[in-house]
Amino acid sequence: MNAFQILPGVGPKSAQRICFNLLQKNKEGALKLAEILKQACENIGECKRCRTLTENELCRICSSGKRNAEQLCVVETPADLMQIEQSTDYSGTYFVLHGKLSPLDGLGPNELGFPKLVDILSNEPIKEVILATSSTLEGQTTSQYIAQMCAKAEIKATGLAHGVPLGGELEYVDASTIAHAFGSRETL
Repeated sequence: MNAFQILPGVGPKSAQRICFNLLQKNKEGALKLAEILKQACENIGECKRCRTLTENELCRICSSGKRNAEQLCVVETPADLMQIEQSTDYSGTYFVLHGKLSPLDGLGPNELGFPKLVDILSNEPIKEVILATSSTLEGQTTSQYIAQMCAKAEIKATGLAHGVPLGGELEYVDASTIAHAFGSRETL
């Protein structure tokens, strides 16, 4: 049961329920899940260019000749990449950091692949880097660091807008989000 607790959001009770369900009601499903996880661990690695998860040397995005090579979106995780792909019509390329700058957690520029990112910025026809990191202190610090790298390479760096969610009512939005949105207001 403890093995399931390594998953985010799965505590002791949830792990116990999962185990009992698999062992009592779905042993075949449990064996299939174990085999799929084993295959995934053995066959999935990082894309040589963007560092997302893939079974191939290059992921489907990096190997596509239809992507806009002048735009590069920097994200923290492969899940962030998938969310952007599913939610937008963005057609550029990506770079996955696998985290954000956090010296206390041992995550510095080398762990986040900054040398590879510098290589991409130097050798590809990138004109805009879209910084799609989280709005946490670490995420913003990471964005600022990358924006400085872009400035040195004379590449435009943009960030995602932050503020009141679409369809959101101010009454239910937290104070820091309202303050940020108010400070970042635009002319209509």
